Amino acid sequence: MKTRYPIVLVHGLAMRDTFFMKSWGTIDRILRIQGYEVYKSQVDAFGTVKTNAAQLKEEILTVLRETGADKVNIIAHSKGGLDAKYMIRYLEMAPYVASLTTLCTPHAGSPIASFILRFPKPAVKYVAFWVNAAYRVLGDQHPDSFAACEELKRTQHLETETMNLADGILCQSFSSTIQTRKGKQDFVMTIPHIFSRFIEKDRLTDGLVPRDSAIFGHYRGDCLDESVSHTEIVDFMVHRKKRDKILSFYSALCEELVHEGL
Repeated sequence: MKTRYPIVLVHGLAMRDTFFMKSWGTIDRILRIQGYEVYKSQVDAFGTVKTNAAQLKEEILTVLRETGADKVNIIAHSKGGLDAKYMIRYLEMAPYVASLTTLCTPHAGSPIASFILRFPKPAVKYVAFWVNAAYRVLGDQHPDSFAACEELKRTQHLETETMNLADGILCQSFSSTIQTRKGKQDFVMTIPHIFSRFIEKDRLTDGLVPRDSAIFGHYRGDCLDESVSHTEIVDFMVHRKKRDKILSFYSALCEELVHEGL
């Protein structure tokens, strides 16, 4: 089985392929085994939306040259969805994108970014300096973690429409939620779980992005009907049984693209 157009996976904030971390876990490998033509973006982990969008444009143009394809299907996690939208809207890439699927993307921002920015600006910038330095070593070309954090501040605007990305582009979105069968928070203490328990106690959230912020285009609901955190949905720090369900979600998503003729 193969989609008409190659699939490009775009990672979110702080993620990139390093010796100790894979931006999409085993997802890209499993999809390739299933016969899909999959590429992973290597945009900066802490770049701004504008600089990452420019990097993503060059990567996609390279994919098109190498494959001879006319367009790509983009599956973007978290801030990667904002990078992709900017690229499509402002960098003349609409003709080269068949679909954009965003997963847990903060279209209306993240309360976590707003929380961080409440600390004294000199302190936040000091931490940002060292984050930038570390990620330059890991391969970022233009890291600017402070500016990236400012771009992700929570807003009241919920982007439920496609905002005229372009006619003919399938735009859809998914969220995920940390919960148990009784509707209570999980007790697994990953970073998103910690944030959800101490900052977003009474809101449906994946730990970093509230459900209402993940809405864009055709909103499809949660990826899975069970507790899945912001990082688990990209196969990071997830136990085996849940991983199988997450991988099945991506397989089903790609099958849908095939059936849509994309």
